[in-house]
Amino acid sequence: MWRYVHWVFLVCLTTTTFLNVGNAQLHPKNPATYQRLPSLREQAIILDHWRDERLSHIPELLKKHGVQAWLISQREYAEDTIWWSIKSAMEFAPHRRMVLFFHSNTSSLAGKPNPLRWVDNTGSVWTELLDILKEYNPQNIAINTDSNHAFGGGLHVGEFEALRENLGKKWTSRMVGKPKIGIEYVASRVSGQLQYYRSMQEITWALIEEAFSGRVIQPSVTTTEDVEWWYREKMQQQNLSTWNHPRVSVITPESFPGWSGTKDIINEGDLLHVDFGITAMGMNTDTQHMAYVLQTSQGETDAPRGLKEGLKKANRMQDIVLMHMKPGKTGNQVLRECLEQMKSEGIEGQIYSHPIGDWGHSAGAVMGFTNLPEYVPHYGELEILPNTYYSIELYAYHFVPERNETLRFRIEEDAYWVDEVRGWEFVRGRQEKFHLINWPSRGVENVLQVQQ
Repeated sequence: MWRYVHWVFLVCLTTTTFLNVGNAQLHPKNPATYQRLPSLREQAIILDHWRDERLSHIPELLKKHGVQAWLISQREYAEDTIWWSIKSAMEFAPHRRMVLFFHSNTSSLAGKPNPLRWVDNTGSVWTELLDILKEYNPQNIAINTDSNHAFGGGLHVGEFEALRENLGKKWTSRMVGKPKIGIEYVASRVSGQLQYYRSMQEITWALIEEAFSGRVIQPSVTTTEDVEWWYREKMQQQNLSTWNHPRVSVITPESFPGWSGTKDIINEGDLLHVDFGITAMGMNTDTQHMAYVLQTSQGETDAPRGLKEGLKKANRMQDIVLMHMKPGKTGNQVLRECLEQMKSEGIEGQIYSHPIGDWGHSAGAVMGFTNLPEYVPHYGELEILPNTYYSIELYAYHFVPERNETLRFRIEEDAYWVDEVRGWEFVRGRQEKFHLINWPSRGVENVLQVQQ
């Protein structure tokens, strides 16, 4: 009865949230608004439902990769990478030693919990696990020991030694590395997620639109670091966290994607950039937008034409990536096709797109790295999966006559696969015009100056 009540509550909550926010997401050119996500208690029910749905696909995943079992062994503070995608919403660490045994739900284990789970600090887990192995007699057992993929290599050396010592040669000789099991498990989104991910993208845009405005930025006074910390404080006010510190930069010919902002005082005429993402409901966003600080002291009311053309060129690169990013192709194949088409269209730039979801840089195929612009070993050889969110991250070079300089136009938006007809679409839309920072704005009070 209690499970039924939870299920009814979940369905009602899901339907209500969708009706409240779903339609707004279809019009990305409208101003973004801060969305209210479910309470933490409500989120826990939703997240556990998503986890249960994903776990239900484990037997099918094992069969796909030709194994009969999947074994994860971990200790508190020495978690397997996969742990964060299989835990319940109210678990924050695997206590003591935690062993998880996934099976193909056949033969003697049919109908038993999947995974079988032990939490132990006495050593009794090994006796009980050996009994299960003798009963089930799997011919091969996947373990996470891959040296190239984080989502297939989370078994700590000490835990591997414990497995060898306590399970013996008979069973450890049947252990095999199958990294794609973990990769595909983490990469797969489930039904019901998209509407909440849309809300998260809406929040992300709302943060950017407020940050890149006269409410936050006063030319010749505000610094890029001021704006970064405004993001951090504002996210906390919205009950959000982040997976990376926001990076705000003044774009110059010398500036390049990196792990920090440029630490500049923001002035009129500056071209600004932000790279950040929010974390909520077990998911992450990753977004890059650009803004222009109007030279209001000179009566300027719009960005120079050359800057607009640079943004359009970056938008064209997004089109190219989504057009070639077909499920089943490898990341390197997509990258190569995109670079060839860019060359044919006279576009110079770089692509470094990646999966996103459970993690900011999540499991699955990548298309380029900033330091590997043409071919990525291992990660680039994975296949594009349709049931994965992707961050389309890139920049286009463009010569701006008004400045007599070539700049990188850096943008990033998250996308999802719709179907074979519509292909990939951006979750909320994409930036097609600059955020314009107009100071002073009549009737607008600068929140940073008020705080100081």
